[in-house]
Amino acid sequence: MNFQRGKRHEELEMNLVPLIDVLLVIIIFLVVSATFSRTSELQINLPTAEANAPQEKPLTIEVGVDAAGKYIVNGKGIANSSVEGISAALQAAVNGSKEEPTIIINADAKSAFQFVIDVMEASRTAGYTHITFATQSKAGS
Repeated sequence: MNFQRGKRHEELEMNLVPLIDVLLVIIIFLVVSATFSRTSELQINLPTAEANAPQEKPLTIEVGVDAAGKYIVNGKGIANSSVEGISAALQAAVNGSKEEPTIIINADAKSAFQFVIDVMEASRTAGYTHITFATQSKAGS
């Protein structure tokens, strides 16, 4: 039963004013945050200096270790592969220099871990504490 025959129904409409208000607030927030990011940047001019490069290169000793456990110190093979023999070869490679050398260990990837530890122990007993390892970059990188 429809008791309101003569009355017209009002059409439903969506009020867009709150939607516009929210969008304006978001736009204002984006504009303000974008200007803050630019002001937080620092323009730094680093100082420059002209200096002569050091004439002397640091003393380095290269120790090669292959997968079979053979040692090479500065291109010369050593007969005694014990820690004492490696230590003596390191001291002989220094040639009486008072500067502490940097020991560069070139170990094969498949060499046993013990061989590398023996070189580190030999340099410790010889009194050399600067030790580094040589690596190569991967082909895909």
